[in-house]
Amino acid sequence: MSAVVAEPVSNENAVGPTASVWRSRALRVASVLVALGAWQLLTAGNVRFGLRFDTLPTVSEIVAEFGQHLGTSQFSLDVAQSLIRIVTGFGLAAVVGVAAGIGLGRSRLLADTFGPLAELIRPIPAIALVPVAILLFPTDEAGIVFITFTASLFPVLVSTRHATRALPTIWEDAIRTLGASRREVITRVVVPGILPGVFSGLSVGMGVAWICLISAEMISGRLGIGYRTWQSYTVVDYPAVFVGMITIGVLGFATSGIVELAGRRITRWLPREVTA
Repeated sequence: MSAVVAEPVSNENAVGPTASVWRSRALRVASVLVALGAWQLLTAGNVRFGLRFDTLPTVSEIVAEFGQHLGTSQFSLDVAQSLIRIVTGFGLAAVVGVAAGIGLGRSRLLADTFGPLAELIRPIPAIALVPVAILLFPTDEAGIVFITFTASLFPVLVSTRHATRALPTIWEDAIRTLGASRREVITRVVVPGILPGVFSGLSVGMGVAWICLISAEMISGRLGIGYRTWQSYTVVDYPAVFVGMITIGVLGFATSGIVELAGRRITRWLPREVTA
């Protein structure tokens, strides 16, 4: 009998994914640095080529302004106030949207009763409800949370409803033949099966929630990043305006990343695409 010689296992496949991850991260950082460098060159050089870059603050001016804001309690208070509003409104929308989406997706009675009303309200931009919020709620704070809630509700609701209706009926039939109750069908089949769709709606809802929150703060707020950014614009403090814009972008990026990370952790049992 001939002996089988085991070939040494190459580390190329083990090293490859790690190198790919670092290459991807480096490319992302480089793209941001290139954009900042181009901005600095165009604004510092007072370039006018179709667009008036000479009217915008330079990157160095914005960085200096950012440093001044970071040292103030007012900036921390505005960030905290906006985060409280987004967490409250988005959290309520996540709970109500998932529950309503499951109900509308599984019950014909609920779909016939509340479905048309939801479809009539859904196309209305949440920011257009600001006058309603002012009339309906006794405080500006409650009205802003209501706008944030409404903005993020429908992406979550619609995504959950579609995911519920798309579930294969054979899954429910199989567990029912084993004697499962209605509650067990929901907890063991429906909820796990719709999680990818739910987190897709949550990711979209978070982005929309930030857009409408900032708009509501600019219109009727007294604190928050949106309010402070608009106040800076009214006094022609353009570096401070860009500080507010960058802060909004960073906060939106961070909160969306948290939602996506939670989605990946909760649905880690799903098969993932294998990169070559």
